[in-house]
Amino acid sequence: MLIVACLAAVLAAAVHGWIFVLETLRWEADATRRIFGTSREQAAASRQLAANQGVYNLLLGVAALVGVAVVLAGSTDAGLAVALTACAVMLGAAAYLVGSDRRKLRPALVQGVPPLVALVTGAAALAA
Repeated sequence: MLIVACLAAVLAAAVHGWIFVLETLRWEADATRRIFGTSREQAAASRQLAANQGVYNLLLGVAALVGVAVVLAGSTDAGLAVALTACAVMLGAAAYLVGSDRRKLRPALVQGVPPLVALVTGAAALAA
């Protein structure tokens, strides 16, 4: 279960890294605007807010990766504590996303399933 938890945390980090790219580096690109359903004007007006949110996503991903690195270094409990905390925050954000707008179920699943898998399998690994 530990390996599955670590792999899921790495996948969650990768998803959040991609979200960082979209929200911070590509926010006003046509393809990104289609993903988020924004007009040119909306994207231009919300650029700074999106970039700030993107940095949050990147930092959550980094925290998950640091936790996995600590697990790989031999400190399983400490590493899982860090990785699973980051994943819990990711899952909370995904729950908020779908809770605030049911039409956002697909992006909430993309954002939330990997950290959910990490949390469940990580908890099982700790319990074993």
